[in-house]
Amino acid sequence: MTYLAVPLSSSHKRDDFSCGKDALDTYLHKEANQDIKRKLAACFVLPDEQRKIKGYYTLSNHSIPAKYLPDDIRKKMPPAYANLPTTLLGRLAVDRNHKGHGLGKLLLIDALKRAYDISADIGSMAVIVDPLDDEAEGFYSNYGFIKLPASGRMFLPMKTIAKLLG
Repeated sequence: MTYLAVPLSSSHKRDDFSCGKDALDTYLHKEANQDIKRKLAACFVLPDEQRKIKGYYTLSNHSIPAKYLPDDIRKKMPPAYANLPTTLLGRLAVDRNHKGHGLGKLLLIDALKRAYDISADIGSMAVIVDPLDDEAEGFYSNYGFIKLPASGRMFLPMKTIAKLLG
């Protein structure tokens, strides 16, 4: 398995990273290491030649109440599952110096591929995102994520990801 992004390490230069969204910048600067140590999230980065971070994303195990899924998908799931296993794409950000070059799309595809590959070992029926704002919601919509109105979240089934990855 080959991925574009690599796990965040102490050798990566993150101080200059700025995507223009305080929550995403603060996370990378101050919180990512603790989440990694506590096994709360895995953080993957796309570094440049000087190890400066051009973009990053996080993945975590997650679950979602079955009642939040659209009827056509929920009906295909075993009724015994009140909560269904998913992968949370918790954060995805591109440094403002690298915006407009398609890195967001590349990072998303990398995250989806990684989540899909891992789902063979730990079970995950979809990737879930919590869009930070309307801009993020539009971004995910462009790639087929479906809005879950009851929760404000969006999801993309692993079956769809498998088709996307070919």
